[in-house]
Amino acid sequence: MTFALTPERERELVEILARYPTEHSKMAACIPALHLCQDQIGWCSDEVVTFVASRLDLPAAHVKGVVTFYSLFNQRPVGKHQLWVCRTLPCALRGAGEVLAHCEKRLGIKAGETTADGAITLRTAECLASCSTAPMIQVDKVYHENLSLPQVDTILDRLQKG
Repeated sequence: MTFALTPERERELVEILARYPTEHSKMAACIPALHLCQDQIGWCSDEVVTFVASRLDLPAAHVKGVVTFYSLFNQRPVGKHQLWVCRTLPCALRGAGEVLAHCEKRLGIKAGETTADGAITLRTAECLASCSTAPMIQVDKVYHENLSLPQVDTILDRLQKG
């Protein structure tokens, strides 16, 4: 299937491309263009890679390299919600391992997997830049900080209820 942006997102892409007018700056437009496409379908499929490469006049291998390098680009379909557990040293020292193990047990999946109902994809991150409020998780684009396991349960309950 060929990928195409919605009319609204197509206008956004035109605005993005206007900020990167030269040949050399087209590579810099790759990341925001990929985010725009991922926001539409939830992941960066091969069709998305081909679309972005074509629109930016870049080699598909370059675009695929960007997708595979950055952990915020999904390389396969993900759940309705993405739950990221930060595991950098400050979070690890303040209980991130326990938070991750608790999430895996509650959700019945391991990090990198999606629940059977497609509701939640559990991920880990090297740093979510909230070291002073560890342990923390990010659900979609929202931070939850200074967590205890009962607080994690409240978040998981809310996600599982939809």
